[in-house]
Amino acid sequence: MLDTSIKLSKIMSSPVITVNIKDNMTVVRDIFEHNNIHHIPVLDPQRKLAGIISKSDYHKILHSLTLFKANKSEEYNNAVLQSLLVEDVMTQQLASLGVEDDISTAAAYFRENLFHAIPIVDEEGKLTGIVTTFDLLSYAFNDSTA
Repeated sequence: MLDTSIKLSKIMSSPVITVNIKDNMTVVRDIFEHNNIHHIPVLDPQRKLAGIISKSDYHKILHSLTLFKANKSEEYNNAVLQSLLVEDVMTQQLASLGVEDDISTAAAYFRENLFHAIPIVDEEGKLTGIVTTFDLLSYAFNDSTA
């Protein structure tokens, strides 16, 4: 039987790759290209959680002709990414949980809201980790990669 009372601190990913609200979207591109992640928490200047960018959000802003390798599509994408700040693209309305919350709470958030990542914050709103649907599946099936 799956123990759903396990604290998120036991299954969350930490440390977390983050970006700043004033970072250029090229920073996001570089992170997604060089890391096997799908969500990047966004921090404000006080290092508090301000939002999140998903890989889907990132792909939505790229030029649609990139799919077809159109002439100048890469150049166009670079211009778009250089012109946007993270704060222009990030999702600001997001749920977060604490390290003492349990996996059943996270599972309920995932089911109710249909998103795939929940930032984990401390009492001051500072990011301490992230829990994804992959983390829950890994725990549920005792995957050694979790």
